[in-house]
Amino acid sequence: MAGTPNDLSAYWMPFTANRQFKAAPRLLAGASGMYYRMADGREILDGTAGLWCVNAGHCRAEIADAIARQARELDYATAFQMGHPQAFALAARLARLAPGDLDHVFYVNSGSEAVETALKIALAYHHARGETGRVRLVGRERGYHGVNFGGMSVGGIPNNRKQFGPMLPAVDHLPHTHDLAHNAFSRGQPAWGAHLADALTDVIARHGADTIAAVIVEPMAGSTGVLVPPQGYLERLRAICDAHGILLIFDEVITGFGRLGAPFAADRFGVVPDLMTTAKGLTNAAVPMGAVFARKSVHDALMTGPEAAIELFHGYTYSGHPLACAAALATLDIYEKEGLFARARGLEPHFETAMHRLDEVPGVIDVRNIGLAAGIELAPRDGAPGARAYDVFLKCFEAGVLTRQAGDVIALSPPLIAAEAEIDRMADTLAQAIGATPD
Repeated sequence: MAGTPNDLSAYWMPFTANRQFKAAPRLLAGASGMYYRMADGREILDGTAGLWCVNAGHCRAEIADAIARQARELDYATAFQMGHPQAFALAARLARLAPGDLDHVFYVNSGSEAVETALKIALAYHHARGETGRVRLVGRERGYHGVNFGGMSVGGIPNNRKQFGPMLPAVDHLPHTHDLAHNAFSRGQPAWGAHLADALTDVIARHGADTIAAVIVEPMAGSTGVLVPPQGYLERLRAICDAHGILLIFDEVITGFGRLGAPFAADRFGVVPDLMTTAKGLTNAAVPMGAVFARKSVHDALMTGPEAAIELFHGYTYSGHPLACAAALATLDIYEKEGLFARARGLEPHFETAMHRLDEVPGVIDVRNIGLAAGIELAPRDGAPGARAYDVFLKCFEAGVLTRQAGDVIALSPPLIAAEAEIDRMADTLAQAIGATPD
């Protein structure tokens, strides 16, 4: 068929079983709104917003036009000792959107780079204040913070680390918050689990607060299968960090820009971090881009010394790329004009009801949800973790619905433009696929 490549061998695909995929490839050839189009013309309902990122739906003309205009006017501008107007306009707009005093923005190109940047800013912050002994970083089990060495080190998914040897030193991990015995089939934030934040006090007792630079958590852990924070958990982390001079970093690469029915999870949960990482929905995934938000106190701590001195020796060739800035500004226009954050919050009750229709499906051991994100956990096959969920993923795809597999969890995170009927179709298709998949 025209447009279908006949040699798939050259492309080494990320986070993919390459040999398995290339034996039976699934090739996306186009997209519009809520749907992908396969190379054979078949439509696939996107239940995952691409990869948690196409929040405003696919191929928005406003974004494409903004990118094209920018490419004709200014295709690239170095961010080192130079600038361009779009980068400053976007930063000002993002600062107005951010919660609290997260009013400074550092541009990157991905969520992984955002995490590396936030960790480095945290270390540099303490160094600038003379607390050079604060070098320890604290992550959380089952956390996903990208694939660079800093993110892997503070991340808590063993498979992401085991091939690559030693990680960063001086890293600790808090326990994750997922406990089926206490919070299975929760709707929104589970009531049990706030006390798990107190594990941070154990780390402090073991190493001393004066050795700890930052704690990094996803407010809602997405890539590991949608783990919703218990009531009071994030508030407790914030209080412990405040009491001991530790920076709190929220990784909002997934939750930022409307996924939880608010601009950021920090807004949804009423907890403002010191640093916040974003990417994905920032440009509706049209151009790779990320941004790290910093509180004024963090930013200003580094604005010392001679004015001609570089304050932070960090950055990327493509930081604040003109095309990415144009895409982000157009994306923010769509979010605002169409009220998509509020729309997501309004859809949440219907989405929750649809997802929890799966509670009684044989083989489902948990359903959990918040905003427009849900995790449906399946009983694993003996000796083959993840195999059952992968088969369910394939059956859903064959039925025309794209889901995401994370171990033995099927995750759904539709674009914020989803209609109720499309949400119902996702749930119905998933129920049929689970029912048709053997234990």
